Amino acid sequence: MSLSLIGRNVSESVTLKMNETFAILKAKGEPVIHLGGGEPKSKAPIDAITAIASHLNTGEVRYAAADGSVEMKKAVIRYTQENYGRLVEPKNIIISSGAKQAIMVALQAILDPQDEVIFPAPYWVSYPDMVKLCGAIPVPVVPENGTFTPTLQDIKQNVSSYTKAIIINSPNNPSGAIYPKSFIKDIVEFAEEKGIYLIMDDIYQKLVFDGETVPNPFDYVKDFTDNSKLVIINGVSKAYAMTGFRIGWAVGNKKLIKAMANIQGHQTSGTSILLQKAAIGGINGVQSSVASLRSTLENNRKVLVNHLKAFDGVHLIEPKGTFYSFADFSAYDKDSARLSKFLLDKVRVLTVPGVEFGMEGFLRISFCGSIKDITEGIERIKWAIDPNSPNELYIGERKLVRDWN
Repeated sequence: MSLSLIGRNVSESVTLKMNETFAILKAKGEPVIHLGGGEPKSKAPIDAITAIASHLNTGEVRYAAADGSVEMKKAVIRYTQENYGRLVEPKNIIISSGAKQAIMVALQAILDPQDEVIFPAPYWVSYPDMVKLCGAIPVPVVPENGTFTPTLQDIKQNVSSYTKAIIINSPNNPSGAIYPKSFIKDIVEFAEEKGIYLIMDDIYQKLVFDGETVPNPFDYVKDFTDNSKLVIINGVSKAYAMTGFRIGWAVGNKKLIKAMANIQGHQTSGTSILLQKAAIGGINGVQSSVASLRSTLENNRKVLVNHLKAFDGVHLIEPKGTFYSFADFSAYDKDSARLSKFLLDKVRVLTVPGVEFGMEGFLRISFCGSIKDITEGIERIKWAIDPNSPNELYIGERKLVRDWN
């Protein structure tokens, strides 16, 4: 069978594959623990549920405009003003089926074949393939200082005449790092000066800990007219625990947003009006669920960090946001894919190998599940890879015996 160049070169989403693997093992009755997950376990806000139920009861479930409903755009205008201090217009906004689609149609509207897109490593697993889907070239940049925080110099060294866009994700998936105000200021000013698109993936903006705040790119942009190349991506999936509702958005210059809407109109048409109603309910409703989720995650993080820091040979930079940690397990195995598979095979714990995020030797371990899963999952990992562990481990009534060194 003949496939296109893109079809041959775009790989499967590793994180989505992990979710599928978990579901299959769970259905078989396996005692699997998912520490690779990317969605909160709390319920969607009640205002979101009542909003969607109310509209469903009318029976009037019709097509939505390709770029989003008027009411949904009003909610995003309010959200942007409250969280970024910037009043935007409806024509500055597109509503998409998740933040992922918003990024995808932005790249399709921006990129030509052989253009280059820069993003710091570690990076979200989908960035490279999304760029490839446009026939462009992903350019991951590993910070030279050995941390998860890039500097402007790291970015500058990788800019070429083909550089069309830079993607910044802070708080960062998978590291949980929050990029400092100085870097956000530098990168906004640099991109504006050079005429490079700057896509700010802010999907974890509200999930920060220890009183931290996320720097606001609008504080440093000088021009947000139709010449602006700043694009803000956000959505309800993470902070509102509404991953299955698939509502995200982009805020950008009107010409770009119009082009994105044209593309989206031919791809998927408008996002479901029902799901937009739910998102409106979540954004405009009582925000206590966001604060509650953040508090739960902060407590979960403390439990996970304490377990990992007591783990000989594992190095960890404590996450300041998101619900992920990115721990260095290279003292045990420098091949993160092999280690991740070993943990799944031997003790039924799902993790995501660091190589998928552009950094080998690491594992992404989530803390969005229960404290029980976090505690038991790390105990299983420790038993599997620590040579000083006892020879036997019980998982429920199942006895495991170490048959490896």
